[in-house]
Formats: sequence, structure tokens, C-alpha cells
Amino acid sequence: MQETTITVEGRFEHHHAAERGTVSLVVGFEGPQRDDVVQRTTHAHARIVDQVRALHDPSSGPVTWWSAQRLSVWSRRPWNDHGKQLPFVHHAQVGLEAKFSDLARLAEWVEQVAVLDGVTVQGVTWTLTEVTKKRLVADARARAVADAVERAGAYARALGLADVRAVALAEPGMLGDQSRPVAHEAVAMMRGAVADGAGGQLDLKPEDITVESAVHARFVAS
Repeated sequence: MQETTITVEGRFEHHHAAERGTVSLVVGFEGPQRDDVVQRTTHAHARIVDQVRALHDPSSGPVTWWSAQRLSVWSRRPWNDHGKQLPFVHHAQVGLEAKFSDLARLAEWVEQVAVLDGVTVQGVTWTLTEVTKKRLVADARARAVADAVERAGAYARALGLADVRAVALAEPGMLGDQSRPVAHEAVAMMRGAVADGAGGQLDLKPEDITVESAVHARFVAS
């Protein structure tokens, strides 16, 4: 009996509450005196670092990791609306990131530091722990394969065919079907939410993290 080829895509998504939040902020000042601007920036940054260090514990948190950037200092001479170049304005800025395992403490800390002079909270990136992410990715891959098998079986039954067997399984774009560029696909990926504090109120209520997997599979049915 002649065999019929069936090619399908299997997909599955997990939605899981965020387990970690990484706060990104910058401390910076500007003014006519370079030394004063640098001093104000370094002092304000030191206070933030002291707070983070007091909260830092890699195993129990609430801060499990943090990183501080190097101080950046630059100067510029602005122009006024009459085309006249004004005296130098000096700038100093330094960034810091802190990852929280306790999201309630994260919200409290952000509310405290966001009102400090010279501090700009740039955003919060919500993620999962590596253990949870690996577990969900592995499960999503297995369920994506199961979805492909179910789809192929449904198509075969619609054609009046009963014997269905897999002959190929691949990540999207790797079965020779170029309708979807490989660069735009992944066998498993994680989508998180970023709370952006630029130009508006910081959103400290994370959306669920989406962990998804997709596979392409080829079957023959008779």
C-alpha cells in the first residue's frame, strides 16, 4: 500500500510565576564642577552598594547576586536657543544590578531607592531559577513531541489511515522546509517580562514567564 507523508509542527507552552527579579538602576549627577559631580555620584552609589551588600546572600537572599559598573565621567558644552555655547556641564554616572529571590523585598527596596536624589531605576527583569527553567524546558520539549504525534495521528485518521510512524524529528527549519527561517525559531525558549521604569511608573507586578518548545516532525501513514 502506498504511504502518505505527513509533516507537522508540535508546540507546547508552560506559564510559570516569576521567581527572580533583577533590578537595573543608575546613579548620576551633573553640574558645573567636575569634582563635585563625581563626589556626589560616588557617595550616592556607595550608599546603594552598602544596602545591597547588607541584603546579599547567594543561598538564601533576598539578594542572590549583584554587580556594579565602573564610574563614567564626561563633559559637554551645551548651546542655548540663541546659538551661544554655554560653559561646560560635567556628568558622572555609575550603574548597578541586583537580583532578588524575594520579590516582595525587591518591591520594598525599589520603592526606597527610587526616591533618592540621583537614582534612576531603569527597570526590572523577571526570570525563573535555572533549576525551574531546565525542568520546564525539558517537559515542554517532551510535550511538543507528543503534540506532533497527536497532530499526525489526527491527520492520518482524517485520511482513513491507521498505521502512523515517525521518520524524522527536528528543530524548526531543519527538515528542509524553508518556509520559516531557522533564525526566528528555537526548540525551546523562555519569554519573560521587563518592567520598564523609563518615562513612567515602574510596574512591580511580574507577568508569568512563558517557556515554550516547538518541533517539526515527519511521519508516514498507511
